Amino acid sequence: MPHTYDFRQVDVFATGPLTGNPVAVVHDADDLDDAQMAAFARWTNLSETTFLLAPTDPAADYRVRIWTPGGELPFAGHPTLGTAHAWLEAGGVPQSAVGEGDVVQECGVGLVTVRRDAGAGRLAFAAPPLRRSGTVGPEDLAAIAKGLRVSVADIVDAAWVDNGPGWVAARLRDAAAVLAVEPDLAAFGGLKIGVVGTYEPGESDAAVEVRAFVPDIGVPEDPVTGSLNAGLGQWLAGGLLPPSYVASQGTALGRRGRVHVRRDDDDTVWVGGAAVTTIQGSVTL
Repeated sequence: MPHTYDFRQVDVFATGPLTGNPVAVVHDADDLDDAQMAAFARWTNLSETTFLLAPTDPAADYRVRIWTPGGELPFAGHPTLGTAHAWLEAGGVPQSAVGEGDVVQECGVGLVTVRRDAGAGRLAFAAPPLRRSGTVGPEDLAAIAKGLRVSVADIVDAAWVDNGPGWVAARLRDAAAVLAVEPDLAAFGGLKIGVVGTYEPGESDAAVEVRAFVPDIGVPEDPVTGSLNAGLGQWLAGGLLPPSYVASQGTALGRRGRVHVRRDDDDTVWVGGAAVTTIQGSVTL
């Protein structure tokens, strides 16, 4: 028997109407099974669709399951912010065990803290620990170059920055080189590749341009990606990049996403941005 659920579609990391990355959020979805969740995620055809559930950890305010058109993820960034926004907008009240007004999300990687910055009008999540980090071997580097249709010499640096989805990141010489990438998605072989390049001072309001390619889960290019930017912040903030910076993403897709990244003195990396509900109603599944 079909049931009706409250539904929101939230634009995350936006700088204006319809400029960020949308996430579909289904509320009170505890009675949906995996097949129903997967089917709805395929139907929305967004990079992610989330389902709000009652938490199983007493420290959490809610539990979320995150689905792409190609399967479930243990963690993703823009769905984390969009789901927290939807939960708060629907009347959710944090336990505030972590900090004043902080939201604690339970997901596949464990507990993730989401902080509200009312002054800036943003939400920010604490980047979870990397599951895989460090240098990229020659074989994977060659595969990345092939997928991006660049030479290995064009890749200034590369690192694993996997916090759940499986990210590997390649740094190109500058933002223009990132925007010029025309990938061969058929050559990715399961790799989930993030690309980053710096802007010259005064060239943009952002420090870097970022792109994210994940064809194996049905997302050829993700408009704006919280999990990748979290991994990039853990790799580059306080080193190549200042401890606090803004990343631009979505330019190649006609979006104007902005991701605010900050590394604290305790090495916690916070990834934040705007979240705005663009569609609100109900869905019958």
